[in-house]
Amino acid sequence: MDWMFTIFLVDDDAGVLKALTRLLRVKGYDARPYASPRDFLTHHDPTVPGCAVLDVAMPGLDGLALQEALIAEGAPRPIIFLTGKGDIPTSVRAMKAGAIDFLTKPVSDQILLDAIARAEEQDGKSRQAQAELDAIHARMTTLTPREREVLTHVVAGRLNKQIAGDLGTVEKTIKVHRGRMMEKLGVRTVVDLVRMAERAGIRGKQR
Repeated sequence: MDWMFTIFLVDDDAGVLKALTRLLRVKGYDARPYASPRDFLTHHDPTVPGCAVLDVAMPGLDGLALQEALIAEGAPRPIIFLTGKGDIPTSVRAMKAGAIDFLTKPVSDQILLDAIARAEEQDGKSRQAQAELDAIHARMTTLTPREREVLTHVVAGRLNKQIAGDLGTVEKTIKVHRGRMMEKLGVRTVVDLVRMAERAGIRGKQR
């Protein structure tokens, strides 16, 4: 592994920020402190594997608003919230939006580290899933318009003969397109093809 898991720390309390940064760096993480949500958003790189540890109550843009901003930008990442007081409605809202945990200050080192470990696991899984999806989309772009058309018919459960009739051609030609299409996509069975098409958001051709 040639990178460290990065922890983006956002808290307007300088003392808390300094203490957390020191703790996480000692534990081997790349801790990046930010004194405000705006500062974080300005420098945030969503391609960097990591999670965000956010204070809930901050002036201007609070932690929940920052969570919503990341989601709106298409840059969601695992988030752990820290709060100075227990607030059940706020914690429920945060968790529903995908937060890893909602911890009350002062939080013990081990509880925070355990939450970060869960965030690291989730981040790894989501990045792996995204990489697989990107690979599928890349394969889809290699299909010709006709091969893609045949694909939509195949995933709808239509037979070669039926597809040929729909497209005004002969069954032999459909077999050729179908074979090339499946070879390009790296699948051998219709079941695998349907699964791949579903992940890519491609629906079967409806009559």
